[in-house]
This record gives sequence, structure tokens and C-alpha cells, in this order.
Amino acid sequence: MPVLKSFIAGEWLGESPAQALPSAINGETVAHTHEEQIDFAKALSYGRKAGKKLLDMDFQERALALKAMALYIQEHKKELYALSMHTGSTKADNGIDIDGGFGTLFSYASMGRRELPSGNVLHEGPVTPLGKNNHFAGTHILVPRGGVAVHINAFNFPVWGMLEKFAPTFLAGMPCIVKPATSTSYVTEAAVRLMQESGALPEGALQLVIGRTGNLLDLLEEQDLVTFTGSASTALKLRSNANLMARSVPFNAEADSLNSAILAPDVKPEHEEFDIFAKEVAREMVAKAGQKCTAIRRVFVHQSQVDALCEKLKERLGKIRVGDPGVEGVRMGALASMDQLKDVRASINELLKTSECVIGKNESFRPEGPGTENGAFIEPHLLLCRTPEKDGGAHDIEAFGPVATVMPYETIEQAVEYAAKGRGSLVTTLTTRDPEVAARMIPALAPYHGRLQLLDAEAAKESTGHGSPLPMLKHGGPGRAGGGEELGGIRAVHHYLQRTAIQGSPNMLAAITGEYVRGAQLKEYDVHPFRRHFEDLQINESLLTHRRTVTEADIVNFGCLSGDHFYMHFDDLAARESQFGKRIAHGYFVLSAAAGLFVSPAPGPVLANYGLETLRFIEPVAPGDTIQARLTCKRKIDQGRTSPDGHPQGVVVWDVQVHNQEGVMVASYDILTLVAKKPE
Repeated sequence: MPVLKSFIAGEWLGESPAQALPSAINGETVAHTHEEQIDFAKALSYGRKAGKKLLDMDFQERALALKAMALYIQEHKKELYALSMHTGSTKADNGIDIDGGFGTLFSYASMGRRELPSGNVLHEGPVTPLGKNNHFAGTHILVPRGGVAVHINAFNFPVWGMLEKFAPTFLAGMPCIVKPATSTSYVTEAAVRLMQESGALPEGALQLVIGRTGNLLDLLEEQDLVTFTGSASTALKLRSNANLMARSVPFNAEADSLNSAILAPDVKPEHEEFDIFAKEVAREMVAKAGQKCTAIRRVFVHQSQVDALCEKLKERLGKIRVGDPGVEGVRMGALASMDQLKDVRASINELLKTSECVIGKNESFRPEGPGTENGAFIEPHLLLCRTPEKDGGAHDIEAFGPVATVMPYETIEQAVEYAAKGRGSLVTTLTTRDPEVAARMIPALAPYHGRLQLLDAEAAKESTGHGSPLPMLKHGGPGRAGGGEELGGIRAVHHYLQRTAIQGSPNMLAAITGEYVRGAQLKEYDVHPFRRHFEDLQINESLLTHRRTVTEADIVNFGCLSGDHFYMHFDDLAARESQFGKRIAHGYFVLSAAAGLFVSPAPGPVLANYGLETLRFIEPVAPGDTIQARLTCKRKIDQGRTSPDGHPQGVVVWDVQVHNQEGVMVASYDILTLVAKKPE
């Protein structure tokens, strides 16, 4: 059997076999951990030094590297599928873990390209003037922390669990050390090898620990951070490490939680939503054999519908075939290990002290497939607790497997109260047909749950599921769920950056942020900015246009052309009685007239205007007013993109200010353009 290797300081470490890692399907050994000890001081020193090469790349380049790694893993995913089968995963489970893993890399590559700048300084505006004449201002920047991120992951998602943390860490320019749970680490090791083989993983960006973490946490410093996914008890133990507390090393936990599904009282057995709810609960119970931190553990239903729901779930769960994922028709595989099977059985026995068994505890249960008698299999268990008002039991005990407990309630307020008895969860699903019920319950549920899914017949057509964290939405929850936060779009990248407030003159702020800051010294040239290629344009490069006087004819013509005959533009009497006291020009006419002032019409490097941001109409423009525009290069983003015909181009954001004859700003906005690079 192969000996798994750690990837430390740029080398694969491990020759002598140590702990045997058995297949969850048949008990046969899949691999061994290695006996060699890891020098964690060396690993951290290497990460901090070699990891700085990450900063030779900028946000945009790291996003491209993420995409390259995602493509390579996608091309070789069947290799991971074959290994993952030994963890008990079915084909559908692999879609969650392996496809979900490289899918998360794709998502963060795309987000990075869209939302992050070139360079390694992320400006988090707005800039706030701190003096009367704008000689002194303040804003925020986010910069790479300069340390190492330690990611300690759970056994249930050996690929997704690593990659959903690696993606934002890598984008932020922070090297990481990944410690997967030992029992399924053979899948993680294979994924890391693919990432290295892709050629897109920079030196020092990722190290892998097979086995124990030893004194790793004792060696961390202030610029480092730790993330953990696993049990609440282990999270508490790690969080309490004396060195982490003494150095205030950030610690983000995503722990197990007693997630809920609530069937609102307006849903009856004859409704489509009743079947949708039962299907969702059953699916979440058997996906990954219930070994998901987001799995449904408690099912709240109005007392009048308890029997009907239990029968519906019993019918669905009774059809689930359990066994070797390689057997045709098997829907649920094994738990990850025999230790896990022992823990789940013990938890079920504890739950049965306050509940009764609806389905499960079947002595004749036999998983399908050869050798499965030596595997970590268990059939789905549905329990019923008739005393949800009491603490403990299903409100406290999590059987981390295909186990859920049905609990009745009488009122909506009780459903909210009982769900909160879990002391914080990652996700809760509310199924209702009534928007008013949703509007009443969701704000009451939200303080106790990290994510809330609303499920009705319409949403069910495209729902990604109760238990599926998405890259663009926050994953994490309060209280027992760990109090941490992962994913959530580009906010996840911010977790691995240092936010710092900066104060100074507009010139200094512009130099630091790499963006034009109003009040900074402008650069004006004889050549129109729209005549200059991407490489030649400079931040603060500006054009002050000629002037234009707005006429009665302008307003009439624009109204007829656009069809906008709003009274403020055409009804003199009504306009006099308005807050402006007179007729005014259309705001979008001002926008169009400003474009006419600053655009250079002949073909040139500016290829397209693809959006406006931060548009504000500040003061009205009336017939007889004269406007003038200032166009300034605010930000440049080199995304490495080419036009459809193969010509390289970049994104340029322009600051536009429109003033009237008195120097008063009447409109302000940013224009996003595609600008060609110089021909090679």
C-alpha cells in the first residue's frame, strides 16, 4: 500500500509507513500515513520566505493561476473519484466534494478577475475628506498579511474542504499549510499532487501535512492565522492554545451544528411544497451518508402534520439502497471510518433516550456489495421527539450520519424558539407558501443561523439545496456553529488581508491606492486621453472639456427622442411648484451631453464603454445653465484579456465630474471602458 507524503518546504516527505488508513467500503488498507516527523519551524520559515513569491504576482495573475489549477483538476477528476470511493462517497457525493472543489476555484478565479485590481493593494473606499479644503483625507486599504494561513480541515470533504479555503487565501497572496483529517487524507494528497502538476502553483503557496500538527500552533506569529472545520469541542481546544491567545492569532471556526428544516403551518399534505420538503429532508439525510456540517438534524413540523410527514419520510428513506458506491442503484455509501460508525451509533442511542425510532435500528440491515460487511455502513435513521420544549436530546446531540429527528410545534413562535435551542447553526430551511409567513419568521430566525433557505414550489425548480454552501454566499454560523465565516464572495479574500486606515493628502492617497483621488494633482497633456493606449495612460491623467449651454431645444429634443415627458421637464406651472422652482433638464441628458463633451469620436484605443458606476445627479441643470466636464483616469486593471479578434486590452475606469457655470458639481460618476494595448 502507498505511503502518503507530506509536502513540506517544497519537497515530498515520507517513506516509512505508520498508521493504516482503511477503506470505508470493505476495511482494506488504502494507504498509510508516514512515520517521519515534520519540522514545523522549517515549514513556517519556508512559507514566510518562499511564500513572498506569491507577491511577485498580483491579484489578477493569481486569479488566472486559480483558473489553471481548476482546469487541471477538472481534467483529472476521475483519478480523485476512484480514491474518493474508499471514503464511502457515491457519484453524487463526488459531485459535491470534487466537482464542488474545483468549481469553487473557478468561481474565485472569476470573482478575482471581475472585482480585484491589478497590484497587491486593494482600495476600500470611499475617500473621506477630513479638512475643509480637502487637503487632508482618509480611506482604507487591504494588503497581504505577510504571514502563513494554517487550514485544519474535516474528514467529510477532503477536496472541497481544502479548496474552498485555499482559493481566497491564494487570491489574497497568503501562503498556506493544509492539514486534512487523517482518515481521508489520501484524497487530499492526490488533489495537492494534481495542483502541483498543473504548473500553476507557485513555490511556497501550499504545503500539506499528513498526520498530526505537533507543535505547529505553538510556533505561529501575529501575522499568521488559523482556520478550523470540525467538531465544536476540538475547535474550543485549538482556539484555547496559549500561543494563539497570547499573540492574538486570528482563529476562524466552522463547527458542527444542529441545522433545521421547518415546515410552516400553511403547508398541508395536499400541497406540492409538502412533497418538496420531504424530498429535501431525505436528500440531506443520505447525501455523504449524512456527514455534512450542513445536514438537516432537526425537522420542525406543525403538530397536526407530524404523522403525515413521518409516513412520507419513512416511505422515501425505505427506498434508499445502501452499500458499495460501485454497485448500480446504490444511493448512499458508507461513513468515513469504523470510528465514525461507532460514534454515530453511540449518538443514536443517546438520542433514543428522548426520542422514538420511526425508521432505522434494523437488525436485518445488510449493505450491498462484496466485502461491505467489513465497511462502515449504517442505514438512515429517522427519530421522533414529542417533547421539543425540553432542552437536551436532539437540541444538543449530533449524530454525524444519516440521522434526523422530527419535532412538533404548535405556533410559529414556538418553531423559532425550538430552532434556537440548537444554540446557533450553519443553515436552516423554511418551507412555506405564504410570503407573509416568511417575512414574519426569517428576521426572527436570522440571529441564530448563518444561512436561511426559503423553499416553495417556485424556488424548488432551481434550488441548489439546503446543504450546499455556495462561493458567493457566506458559510458559517453563530454560537455552536463556530462563530466564523467563510466564502461569501470576495469578502472571503478580505479575511486574509490586513485592513488599514490611511490618512494624508489626496496626492499621497492616490499614490498608495493606485487610484485617482479627487483633490490630487492632475496630469494634463496635449493628446486626448482616449487617443492613448492602455500602457500609456497614467493614473490622474485628465481632460477638462469645452463648455456647453443647455437650451430649451435640448430639453424638448431629448424628451421627444427618449419618450421621457416627465412634468419636471415640460410642465412649467407644475415645475414652479416643485422643490426646484423651475423646469430642469433630464439627468440623462446631462449624462449624454457630458459624453459629447469628453468623447474623442474617431476610431482609437478606447474600444467600448461597458458600464457606469456611482452615478449621482447632485444639482439640477436648467435651460440657460452652462456645463463643463472633467474626465480623469481613475483606475487601470490588466486582466490579461484579449478582444474577440485576439487583440490584448485592459480595463480603464474614468472619474467624471460635471460642473455648471458657477463651479458647482451637478453630476458625478465612473465610466468603465475597454482600452486596447499597443500592437505588438
